[in-house]
Amino acid sequence: MKKEKMNEPKEPLFHVLKRANVPAWQTWVIRLSAIVVSILICSLLAFLIIGASPLKFLGALFDGTFGTSLRIWKLLKGTAILAGISLALVPAFRMHFWNTGAEGQVLIGMLAAVACIMAFRDTIPNGLLVVIMLIASVLAGMLWGFIPAFFKANWNTNETLFTLMLNYVATYLVKYFLIKWTPNGSSTIGRLKYGMLPTILNDYLLVILVIIVMVAIMHVYLNYSKHGYEISVVGGSVNTARYIGINVKKVIIRTMCVSGAICGIVGFLIVSGLDHSITAESVGGQGFTAIMVAWMANFNPILLLFSSFLVAFLNQGSGEIQTVFNVSDAFPSIVIGIVLFFVIGCEFFINYRIVFRKKEDK
Repeated sequence: MKKEKMNEPKEPLFHVLKRANVPAWQTWVIRLSAIVVSILICSLLAFLIIGASPLKFLGALFDGTFGTSLRIWKLLKGTAILAGISLALVPAFRMHFWNTGAEGQVLIGMLAAVACIMAFRDTIPNGLLVVIMLIASVLAGMLWGFIPAFFKANWNTNETLFTLMLNYVATYLVKYFLIKWTPNGSSTIGRLKYGMLPTILNDYLLVILVIIVMVAIMHVYLNYSKHGYEISVVGGSVNTARYIGINVKKVIIRTMCVSGAICGIVGFLIVSGLDHSITAESVGGQGFTAIMVAWMANFNPILLLFSSFLVAFLNQGSGEIQTVFNVSDAFPSIVIGIVLFFVIGCEFFINYRIVFRKKEDK
């Protein structure tokens, strides 16, 4: 009898079980707790590594983002731009089309806007020029979304690699045209005084309002329209979508054109409302950061605003830490990494629970 019992397979130490019907308030308590705990751990590391007291560390982090009205506006602007780029990825990701090309799609939209300025700056009024820039940016972004979608829909190419490679194409196109537009070889066109959006209170408010409106429209589009329903079905199962009569190729191409168009609008806003210029590094890697932001928000347009705010807060606050404590940019990157690790990791405990093996009775 003992021998038989010894040969029986042992029960695993623990099981991972899917949670059901977790209240919304509980999920937010877990997320907020993860943020608080991660920031406290970062403050402890600051004390151990750079000798900064936790209070001084936290003071620098929050002062860098909320210390002055200008810093608050910059935080909101950074949140808006990151949310706009992330918003472009949401419909594609819901369709399980892994678009890694937001960086290039925004950059090509910026290039189209600047090209319009260089072509028409002395010939047409500013208002008409702004409209032409917007149309050109949207069309350029749509083209950059259409190309990988067309190949994916017809020949099932790898969209991740395709969209990633188009980022490099967009970057080198910008570098080429900068050389063409600057005969002196500086590749720097400086601040352009044409094609500017009107100012409401400051340079940031109009851009922020436009992004908020785009988020609201996308929320309605994805959740209350036929197109949004088709995106969800294709993302769930391509075979099911075909079975119920959805034209999968059309949905893939249309959705990526929408994503590209949103990136084009963001590129137009950066040129016409914020930077009034362009370089090959104008997007600054935000297209890749937006992938993480979209995942953190679970592809929900409204939650994007919160996840974008968190990332913008960390980026801006960590910059102040670098200045105050005179450390390299490695330590602020560690702070950002720890906080985001906790935020992403807490999603596991929201969706799953661990059940340990009960002790055997004697």
